[in-house]
Amino acid sequence: MDYGIKDEGIICFAGEDWWYHHPHSKRHIMTRFSRDNKVIFVNSLTLGLPSIGNRDFFLKIRRKLKSYMRWLKRAPEGPYVMTPVIVPFFGSSAIRAFNRVLLSLQMRLAMKIVGIERPIVWVAIPSAVDIAERLNAKIILYQVSDKYDANEDSALSRCVIQDMDARLKKISDIVMYSGRKLFDESDVPHRYFLEQAVDFDHFATVAPHTARDIASIPRPILCYMGWMDYIMDVPLIEEVAKRRPQWHWVFIGNKSNLVQISAPNVHFLGSKPYSELPSYVRQADVFVLPWRISNEFTSYGSAIKVREYMATGKPVVIAPLHEYLETPGLRIYRTPGEFIVAVEDALKNDAPRDAALRQSFVKAGTWDVRTQQLGRLIAGLLAGKKFVHAVEPEEALTVNQ
Repeated sequence: MDYGIKDEGIICFAGEDWWYHHPHSKRHIMTRFSRDNKVIFVNSLTLGLPSIGNRDFFLKIRRKLKSYMRWLKRAPEGPYVMTPVIVPFFGSSAIRAFNRVLLSLQMRLAMKIVGIERPIVWVAIPSAVDIAERLNAKIILYQVSDKYDANEDSALSRCVIQDMDARLKKISDIVMYSGRKLFDESDVPHRYFLEQAVDFDHFATVAPHTARDIASIPRPILCYMGWMDYIMDVPLIEEVAKRRPQWHWVFIGNKSNLVQISAPNVHFLGSKPYSELPSYVRQADVFVLPWRISNEFTSYGSAIKVREYMATGKPVVIAPLHEYLETPGLRIYRTPGEFIVAVEDALKNDAPRDAALRQSFVKAGTWDVRTQQLGRLIAGLLAGKKFVHAVEPEEALTVNQ
């Protein structure tokens, strides 16, 4: 498939870790670009560690040290994955200056190894601003996928994050927003709505077998897939598990120490390879997104997993994320009572036409389509064009020649 650009060097400073997280938009897109281009996917530089009193402080240090051990390694999917060694504290100007030197040396070595001279630089985390300015990039694209300054997982002050964010918006050729709320609230003129997508066939195709560890769990099963941390509504899960003991919760993914639930009908199965997720989808009765609705960071989320849920055709019950309030076929709750009512309705009344409606809504929005759109966008920027006003992905590129 032609994704619009070829024989380019791309460096993506991602906001997640390739080795530990459920695939985000950057991983899906960079995997596709790597088929015709040289790609370095840089694991998250973080926005700084949480405070030492945080339950995940040492967990994050251990995980980052394991990632450091790999440094630069080519993933089976195509991109080179890099975890540069840095001091993960950005509140100190002295440490940031040290990191600039350390990062510059490592990135230039990695570029030489991979064979990249002047890269296309894709930034998806504000802490990469210092290195993004120093790579002699052909173009810089800044992807804003979260409300970064509302992140409770970092001890870094809001003002420092906001300053990094502002600098990136200033130096970028285009600012891409992955959430509707983020896009609508932005006043950046050169902004683009980078709508999330889905690996439709991966989740819509019925697996030939059911994974053993979920097959033994009684049904009905309420299933959640993805990282679990402070955004999870633990009190709601505990209350519903108590009020409906016949419902079994299944959580698939890595779990923070902040999520502690002990109940006979709550099952944490751990992280699973992306390729094996369809074998878990088979057994799920309702997919759920029990996120904290009062959390500012969560309210801006565009949760790719909701599209993955919809691709299965199965019922979906979610917290009221702005991104999906008008999406057909979803059941939205705001209280534990409403959650229970929504799940009961899903178990009793969901019809084949509802499943078809959910799948039809996401079927055309695949990662192949999204990567092609971005490839055309990047090709236009490389040709010397620039945005003069905000655009939606389906709009024509408005440029100054």
